[in-house]
Amino acid sequence: MSYSNINGGARYRGVPPGLMNVEFNADDQSDGAVDDGLANLPNYNQHTHQGFRNGRAYTFKDRPGSLRGDGYGGGGYHSHHPVHNPKNSAIESHNYEPDESEVWRAWVAQVHFSNRGQWWTTGKKRSLKRWILTFMVGVIQALVAAVCNFSYRAMSRQKFDYVYELLNPTYDEAALAAAATTDDDLSMDERDVTDGSTFPTGSKGHPGLNPYLAFCLIQTALVAISSIFVWIEPLSGGSGIPEIKCYLNGIDIPRIVRVKTLICRVVGCIFSVAGGLPIGMEGPMVHSGAVVAAGVSQGKTQCCGIDTSFTKFSDFRNDREKRDFVACGAAAGVASAFGAPIGGVLFSLEEGASYWSTKLTWRAFFCAMTTLATLFAINNVDVWWGQADVARLFSFGEFNSLSGEASNFSIWELPIFACVGCLGGLIGAVFNAANEHLTIWRMKRINHTKWKRFLEVICVAIGVSTISYIMPLIWGRCTELPKDMQDWTNQEKSLVEALVPFQCEPGKEYNEVASLIFTESDVAIKQLFHFREAGGDDNSTFSSGALFLFFVPYIIMATITCGIAVPSGLFVPTLLSGAAFGRLCGHLLHKLDHTNGTFADSGTYALMGSAAVVGGTARMTISLTVMLLEATGDMQYVLPLMIVVMSARFTGNVFNEGLYDIQIHLKNIPFMEPEVPPIAERNEIVAGQVMSAEVKCLRPVERAGVVYDLLRSCQHGTFPIVDTASGGTLYGTASRDMLCTILKRRAFGNPDILDDYDNSDTLGPRRLSPLVQWDTIERAYPRYPTIDDVYMRESDRNCWLDLRPYANTAPYTINETASIQRTYRLFRTLGLRFLCVVNHNNQVVGIITRKDLLPESLTDSLLRGRNAHVMEDEQQIA
Repeated sequence: MSYSNINGGARYRGVPPGLMNVEFNADDQSDGAVDDGLANLPNYNQHTHQGFRNGRAYTFKDRPGSLRGDGYGGGGYHSHHPVHNPKNSAIESHNYEPDESEVWRAWVAQVHFSNRGQWWTTGKKRSLKRWILTFMVGVIQALVAAVCNFSYRAMSRQKFDYVYELLNPTYDEAALAAAATTDDDLSMDERDVTDGSTFPTGSKGHPGLNPYLAFCLIQTALVAISSIFVWIEPLSGGSGIPEIKCYLNGIDIPRIVRVKTLICRVVGCIFSVAGGLPIGMEGPMVHSGAVVAAGVSQGKTQCCGIDTSFTKFSDFRNDREKRDFVACGAAAGVASAFGAPIGGVLFSLEEGASYWSTKLTWRAFFCAMTTLATLFAINNVDVWWGQADVARLFSFGEFNSLSGEASNFSIWELPIFACVGCLGGLIGAVFNAANEHLTIWRMKRINHTKWKRFLEVICVAIGVSTISYIMPLIWGRCTELPKDMQDWTNQEKSLVEALVPFQCEPGKEYNEVASLIFTESDVAIKQLFHFREAGGDDNSTFSSGALFLFFVPYIIMATITCGIAVPSGLFVPTLLSGAAFGRLCGHLLHKLDHTNGTFADSGTYALMGSAAVVGGTARMTISLTVMLLEATGDMQYVLPLMIVVMSARFTGNVFNEGLYDIQIHLKNIPFMEPEVPPIAERNEIVAGQVMSAEVKCLRPVERAGVVYDLLRSCQHGTFPIVDTASGGTLYGTASRDMLCTILKRRAFGNPDILDDYDNSDTLGPRRLSPLVQWDTIERAYPRYPTIDDVYMRESDRNCWLDLRPYANTAPYTINETASIQRTYRLFRTLGLRFLCVVNHNNQVVGIITRKDLLPESLTDSLLRGRNAHVMEDEQQIA
């Protein structure tokens, strides 16, 4: 019998024999084979798809549209769905809940028995191992960050020194000695800024063609090397943050946490940043932290052929533990990039994990703390771990109050900061929209072949190098260095030394635009933040024209660069462009005020501009505010930053989503948002309307050949087991990995042991096949055997396979009449891989997976329900 849903009119049928029809999708069968997962039906007619047994009829109906695109485990889509991408068929969902089978219970009972009378129990050992591995993740991620930081700075310094020699023919050892003498007089943090100045001093002269060719060739070569690593591992391109967000959301993206991906991303990022592209290392550091955490927690790597004892790491070789370690690694990545451990924890909480707990918070905090402590130890080894030099990490420099104990801004300026935030949100929305259209164009024209992606990288590198070289020439104005610096701090004096005399007289003049381009990004950010300009006698280090000439081309280049085949981060280009935009706003306000000092200094506006553009692009709020506060080290900016970030987020959300969310949607990854889709709130939808009624089922004891053919004919990740002896109620579920494992191990029973099972459906309590222990099944995680690894002999096809010891007898279920809001919250909160839909008699009527709960699928289900009403009305009229 079939049931009709009163809300949507969508018809769905269940599977229990004799009670209702069972529907299967003929497209899921191979070589015309018919799925006999419920039973081997005698008197089966292949043309009518009917069979009879004990007077009960089973009907198999073909349907034109398949709801399953890539299996229950990975979710599915309608075959005609516009966003369905065949390339994503390998993407599956994680399984955060263990299968509560008999073999699992036996293993847990064995562990509990071994702990009887013991003080040092297995749980305490597991907890100690977990903290040790978390500590190792923090240390290793700090080492990775230190290597990256040292390598790209060394490459950048050598590149700029060589080009400067070509620009300044009189550049000799005397100039180096003078620079070294000046450098010796500086403190440790000031020396770090001067080391990034890239253009020390030299004679005034007109650059010819050779310096440009050398500059362009060096940068293009470095970027080309970076793109080669993306050629080797395509997943190492981009920032990696969208993929880590999806991983923590419960999506298993293949190869995303492999050691090979880590090596290609880290090495490629070093060359791409050193190549002068408007990118940063922050995003790749988050990804590298996640990969380090995943590898350390598993104790093995396929890339290097390392595999430790399964006994030592058995507690952590599952999706749940791996997810928690990846969340800790992401927090460590942010801590290593910004020196912001608390911001890293909040980043994992706000942008990453769908599931969070108090224990996970402590572990993420401990991991980020370990990373920061290791970085302090590495960066201050030359002073024998004396006073810590914070400036050696990525920071915004030292912020101080310019007027004693008072703040650097007035309370009445808070609405102005809100306006800056709104403008930054608008800039971020334009950035995201432009990058979205550019990404769509790349997907159609370039991303099909690796050669086209590589050539695009070369073209972009040449274009960026050319524009970067031409911009100072277009400015063509030399500004006199500040002379009266008696009241300036040592930090400001050292930043003056970092100004670039491009086509200007060294030691007396500098080029404003070149000082922001021919230097490292963190030095340029510090210059925009800390050069004084508050009216009165303060010097205007960067004029409005120079800031505008730098801001517009730089953010355009960042828009074009974001998405090419190189490892890249988003934070640094948006921070730098936002700082230029904010300082431009502050400079214009001071001009309107005739430099009377009414408004806050331009450095404060530069900080607000950075927060506004980053917030408008990434749409982060809490984590971004805390990261900026930790980077500045000044709590006076708490309220202004909160106002700016919220204003930028609200303004940007009016036009589009954040850049990471846009990239996730363009890649067709089934990401589940925290909130229920709006269409579910506006319409009354129940679980029976969105589920897939084409269920592939098994009996508790099944023929080995039936199971083998079923696995061959479809790619479903989970199969319900129905108890035909009790009217077809749900007995449990069987995962594809488990079925392939026991088939490969040939855990079969004698084919003659149940001669009457096909006719009687009755089973005894005894087990009918050899038992495979739980740890034996899970030992292969995460690379379980596939059906291609199974060799099925003809003599084994009629052997019995007893699934009762391995079936998950406590699967999560939901009634067919449950609202879609409850279904969505249950699925996302628990991080489920599938959800069995049952009727009031606990009989399976369908299965819901991740893709069934996406807005596109909900819309399609609603339209199918409405069309069903129309078709029924037309039939009645006819």
